[in-house]
Amino acid sequence: MSVLTRDEAQTRARLLDVHHYAIDLDLTRGDDTFDSRTAIRFTVRGDTDSTDTFVEVKPAELRAVTLDGQPLDPAALDENRLALKNLAPGEHELRVDAAMRYSRTGEGMHRFTDPADGETYVYTQLFLDDVQRVYAAFDQPDLKAVFDLTVTAPEGWTVLANGVTEDTGEGRWKAATTPLISTYLVAVAAGPWHSVRTEHRGLPFGIHCRRSLAPYLDADTDELFEVTRACFDRYHEKFDEPYPFDSYDQAFVPEFNAGAMENPGLVTFRDDFVFRSAVTDTQRQTRAMVIAHEMAHMWFGDLVTLRWWDDIWLNESFAEYMGYQTTAEATRFTDTWTDFGVTRKAWGYDADQRPSTHPVAPENVRDTASALLNFDGISYAKGASALRQLVAWLGEKDFLAGINTHFARHKFANASLADFIDSLAAATDRDVHAWAESWLRTTGVDTLVPSVTGDNGSRALTVRRTGERPHRIAVGLYDQSPGDEGRLTPRGRLDLDIPQTEPRPIGKLPALVVLNDGDLSYAKIRFDADSFRAVRESLSGLPDPLTRAVVWNALRDAVRDGELPAATYLDIARTHLPHETDLALVDGVLAFAAGQVADRYVTPERRPAALSTLAELCRDLIRRTEDGDHPGLRLIAVRHRIATAAHPDTIAAWLADGIVPGGPELDPELRWRILTRLAVLGAVDEDAIAAELAIDPSATGQEGAARCRAALPDAEAKARAWEAMFASDDLSNYLFTATAQGFWQPEQSDLVREYVPRYYPEAVALAARRGPAIADAAGRWAFPAHAVDADTLRLGQECLADADPIPALRRKLADQLDDLARALRVREANTD
Repeated sequence: MSVLTRDEAQTRARLLDVHHYAIDLDLTRGDDTFDSRTAIRFTVRGDTDSTDTFVEVKPAELRAVTLDGQPLDPAALDENRLALKNLAPGEHELRVDAAMRYSRTGEGMHRFTDPADGETYVYTQLFLDDVQRVYAAFDQPDLKAVFDLTVTAPEGWTVLANGVTEDTGEGRWKAATTPLISTYLVAVAAGPWHSVRTEHRGLPFGIHCRRSLAPYLDADTDELFEVTRACFDRYHEKFDEPYPFDSYDQAFVPEFNAGAMENPGLVTFRDDFVFRSAVTDTQRQTRAMVIAHEMAHMWFGDLVTLRWWDDIWLNESFAEYMGYQTTAEATRFTDTWTDFGVTRKAWGYDADQRPSTHPVAPENVRDTASALLNFDGISYAKGASALRQLVAWLGEKDFLAGINTHFARHKFANASLADFIDSLAAATDRDVHAWAESWLRTTGVDTLVPSVTGDNGSRALTVRRTGERPHRIAVGLYDQSPGDEGRLTPRGRLDLDIPQTEPRPIGKLPALVVLNDGDLSYAKIRFDADSFRAVRESLSGLPDPLTRAVVWNALRDAVRDGELPAATYLDIARTHLPHETDLALVDGVLAFAAGQVADRYVTPERRPAALSTLAELCRDLIRRTEDGDHPGLRLIAVRHRIATAAHPDTIAAWLADGIVPGGPELDPELRWRILTRLAVLGAVDEDAIAAELAIDPSATGQEGAARCRAALPDAEAKARAWEAMFASDDLSNYLFTATAQGFWQPEQSDLVREYVPRYYPEAVALAARRGPAIADAAGRWAFPAHAVDADTLRLGQECLADADPIPALRRKLADQLDDLARALRVREANTD
């Protein structure tokens, strides 16, 4: 498929004004294809006699094309492009009649049949360049148009779209005409939905899910609507421009590749957010944040849309920042920035230290394939961190004033970084152009290192910075609490601009100096020697969870940089995590300790000791929560105790009894977790997996069974899983991921050794056949991450040099290989 280049898009935007799309979809044509008929009205600009351009479509069959009533040859379609030649200036109408393929990979029009009840659902995900899998289009974000959509659906289905839909009889549905939106934002979700509807501020609101999930959605309906209303109202307090669409539907859809998608008026979410099993309050907080994030997109992305994909940060960084900030302001989840610091920010730091790093706002994204690679921790987490720093530097009043100027200038149109900076500059005397150059056009993570000098009564603080980025940070000074050596008492917080002009007096020597306290900037921090001793002794005695998050991130970074031994990190976790109260911190530290430290950063010989430490830590947490007052903390401890089990006896007993002693009872999620770990340990067989699947035949159960079967320590099981992933092309995106998650296990390195060299050529071939979504899954989940050795690294480097993987896989492999090289360096540092 030909990808659209920036130059081509700019040329086409100069040539055309696109006014209107009439799209008619027929979803009753069978299991494999649907019919798509599109009429596009557009104007050719200019005074030349004729213009050549093209329209994009990727059909199973292109049946007929007419331009201004005259037929064009469907055979002239070249991959996904149909040339339109000799167009005279003025108005034209293009009509395209095609059969389009349903997807099983979450791209285009995804089709899913629910194994729980046999019901079928379809939905669109048209992001970036998947529009052409559903309808013919001039597919670029700056050719906005008005859309009219009609759909023919099977009897008993409901059709959802960007606007209010009307059932006109005989399976026909018509959606309200949209305002001007970009092609990739058109959305359809059709099936026998379970729907709950209400109204707020005169607008219809709805939430929708598969029928088999109805009881679980109903249980959370009040919370979902409460969060939605609270965020909606808060955005109307922040933004002068009112919500720009005629309704607000949220559909929880199956096998969704992203967390959610900001289609105007019809946000689609992965239906993992309809909780079938027990979850922690942090997971509920994450769901609330995603709701807030996607709602922010109604303004950042939908009302005002990027002109080209180099400004994706204008969508994602803003929605990320607004999602966390608005959730904290408007809902009961007031500690969202702690979760951001533990999970999302680490994602940004990691991405920004790889060779594939890029500026938050890169200056030239050459084509759509390159653009897809930038949806990463930099565009989301680093960009949101930069905006949080901007607010700290600029002040929220001027920040919001600039945003509202931006909306007023560019509503229902497109904008660039330069446009946004000009809007900000109109609201402040500060040099936001210089700020943008230093924060948005550069790469890498600065490191801030403190130095305390002077005698005990008149100490001074100096902060050394690597990098050139300016920072406005808070510095926390902490003293040991008298009579309680485990407690740290805040002495005060200093506001500090980096680079410093002179040392900052701080009085007597504090026990602990925390740079970037409050986490308002984006930088790695280090500790002076006295402060590190306080961290080892008293980390859990810090009173604020966000401060503790900053400290834990600093320790994480030091491990990754080979400056802090992995064993020391585990000792600090073993000492302080049993006393931690913030769920996001507990989960984040345990995830890093198990998934990176135990699985990759320690040698295989030291891994059992690392797992034993983590298992003991989890047992401490389980004992601490026996009173039933901390169910979320107990659930986290139980999950990680399962994952770190080196022997099957304890967790097998839990499974047999259907309960963890003292609770919780085992719901489907915990049962599949235990069964997967037992499969890794060779303590279950196919009969046990099949029996569990009979109890839970849901889509989640199918994924659990696939994960378990791939995890069995049996040569035939591994061969079947490999065949399913790399040869059959039958697995959906979710079943592929589940199989890949089960396949590679550190405990089974000898059994799967032969597959490591096979992975690279077969992943390249798979990605070429099945496209970017499966390529991403193959690079992320099917990579042999456990094989931390020079041969794995060498084979991967040869693959990148010689095999020409498609861009989506190339980027994933490059990142995985950089992480593997880092793990080798960390191991070497830990053996010194």
